[in-house]
Amino acid sequence: MKTNYIDLIDQTFYFPQDEFDLNGDNLTFHGVDLMSLIEKYGTPLRLTYLPRISHNIQRAKKIFAKAMKKNSYQGSYNYCYCTKSSHFSFILHEALKNNIHIETSSAFDIPIVEKLIEEGHLAKDSYILCNGFKRGAYIENIARLIKKGHKNTIPIIDNEDEIDYLSEAIDEPFEIGIRIASEEEPKFAFYTSRLGIKYRDIAPLYRKVIKTHPKARLKMLHFFINTGIKDSSYYWNELSKCLKVYADLKKDCPELDSLNIGGGFPIKNSLAFEYDYQYMADEIISQIKLMCEDREIPVPNIFTEFGTFTVGESGATIYQVMHQKEQNDRERWDMINSSFMTTMPDTWAINQRFVLLPINRWRDPYERVLMGGLTCDSDDYYNSEQHVNAIYMPKFSEKKPLYIGFFNNGAYQDALGGVGGLQHCLIPQPQHIIIDRDENDNITERVFHSEQTAEDFMKILGYM
Repeated sequence: MKTNYIDLIDQTFYFPQDEFDLNGDNLTFHGVDLMSLIEKYGTPLRLTYLPRISHNIQRAKKIFAKAMKKNSYQGSYNYCYCTKSSHFSFILHEALKNNIHIETSSAFDIPIVEKLIEEGHLAKDSYILCNGFKRGAYIENIARLIKKGHKNTIPIIDNEDEIDYLSEAIDEPFEIGIRIASEEEPKFAFYTSRLGIKYRDIAPLYRKVIKTHPKARLKMLHFFINTGIKDSSYYWNELSKCLKVYADLKKDCPELDSLNIGGGFPIKNSLAFEYDYQYMADEIISQIKLMCEDREIPVPNIFTEFGTFTVGESGATIYQVMHQKEQNDRERWDMINSSFMTTMPDTWAINQRFVLLPINRWRDPYERVLMGGLTCDSDDYYNSEQHVNAIYMPKFSEKKPLYIGFFNNGAYQDALGGVGGLQHCLIPQPQHIIIDRDENDNITERVFHSEQTAEDFMKILGYM
């Protein structure tokens, strides 16, 4: 009878997979020996595998290039990275190796953009798409970028007042985009997104304010779906409405030449993950072209804003199961040596699911467990009630340490949980390791930051 963990995986999934394999009894991630890292750095441990960032960017570029070729599409494709997914310098430096553009969300993004330009990471002709609600410092910083000669800085208008604020701050002509306030999925608590301008108000806004404006020129229509690009009737319906708005505007606005299909590609969140990226790109490009042919207008240049798709699959967080608590006849709690709430806040805030696998002991018998964090908060857990599948792990043993990893969590977790600051119940942020490959494809590693100490917390709290 097959009762070992490796047997469970073999009978349930195709394994090994692109990024996951075994080295003896231990898991590897993109060819990285995770047990070696654990032995060297200890746990909890966060790691970023930089080559995956460039891999996913180039993958998306090839997908859209193939879709455009298939549909004889004459517009250009422009890949943008959403900085809010991860602002770290090593992320931006890696992403910008791939001749891409970026999207910002707040006033504090702009100094980062200026630093990237100064250091030569970001080209002068790169597009800087400025999303988010704009007031005060954000308006001033956008204006400063444009005044410095970064002409492809395009503020995406979230509300009508922003046009006046920008016009007051910028002396020369400038280009803008308009964000559509898309309708949310039926399960949402509200009907229309708070971000952007309603479908029916966009054309009147253009005719009333922008068409005869002395400085502002409408270049882009920005369409964003919060749930990402999915093969659903909801997504295709919203895209269709967006295309109708674009077609109506294009007839009256010759400067309009770009369509930003915001909302990103999904990433792998389980070993059973399936998604036809090429089909989705083909359908998007096909529908845009068909609409333009029907309306007898030129096809727009396409922009995408991929944040999670860019960085998500580069990340992993590793813990040790330090104890098991049997609370009743059915529930065994594997207690990790950290906190889900502080190191992976998406797991409890929005019930996000990540790939969860043991690092070692793959040939040991398994059991069904719940996963608990160190804090005293009842929401600090990761289990089958929050997620579709039950969790199975090698059986806990006091004599044989078990290490587990959550994978493809490289987007948002640090930004939401905070780095170097206070954490719930003063659980420290784990050590962070950057993994790369040199010109000979050899693995390199370096410590980005060490685990927080009691002294770090004491200083923040004013005790030192």
